[in-house]
Amino acid sequence: MNHKKHIPHVIGVASGKGGVGKTTVATHLASAMVHAGQRVLVLDADMGLANAQIAFGMRAKYNIQHVLQGEKSLSEILLQTPQGVWLAPGASGSRDMASLDATATARLIDAFDDVADQFDVLIVDIAAGISSAVTTFLNACQRRIIVVRDEPASIADAYGLIKVMVNEFGLDEIYLLPNMVKSQAHGWQLYKRFNDICVRFLNQSVSYLTSIETDEEVSSERAKYQRVVTQAQLSGTPRDFVRLADAVGKLPPVATVTGSTQFFVHRLVQAQLSP
Repeated sequence: MNHKKHIPHVIGVASGKGGVGKTTVATHLASAMVHAGQRVLVLDADMGLANAQIAFGMRAKYNIQHVLQGEKSLSEILLQTPQGVWLAPGASGSRDMASLDATATARLIDAFDDVADQFDVLIVDIAAGISSAVTTFLNACQRRIIVVRDEPASIADAYGLIKVMVNEFGLDEIYLLPNMVKSQAHGWQLYKRFNDICVRFLNQSVSYLTSIETDEEVSSERAKYQRVVTQAQLSGTPRDFVRLADAVGKLPPVATVTGSTQFFVHRLVQAQLSP
């Protein structure tokens, strides 16, 4: 008899700098995966400036801060968005949440084991930069999507983030996602240039899934705090997210433990120990 527990696919979405569309990527990817039949939970882990709830067109009464303070359980704060995605809202404008220490971050990560059976995919929308909370969340994920724009500052900061992941933490399963590019060919060329630098200076490749093209409709919808991915038949960016969701969905399961602080670590250990 198979006693292995269900392990959701955990994907971290991060960026070296803010303003490159990281939360847009996380929320659109989540909606596209729901459209494909997956049960998806998004954790807004950009604790100081959480805005995933706004991107989904929602306002949360309770958030992760209430869980860490012992006022609510994780299940009690989860919201189902109009797009069918479930959301664990982060706190916004809280200095304490913006500078979570490793112990509090680990407690939060462990809390997700209680809802593991309810979801197929956990997407973690991680803050920009290389703070300790950012690196802890990146370590806790099975795969990491790094969003980058074709701008010098974005490229430099994305490289800096990946350098920390590789040199300080030995992480792999890193995927570069060119965002707001003119075409798929433009995105591929940006990835190739970036990957050549990683191979040369870090001795490690990053992977590629697809690119997200610039789409004025997404920009205008985002300005109104709405989304367009549910209209998957539209051309342009929504199609790119459907392609991204399909590529992510075809990746093989990751059942390796890379550290003590990981989402669903007890289930991962059991999977490793089981024949």
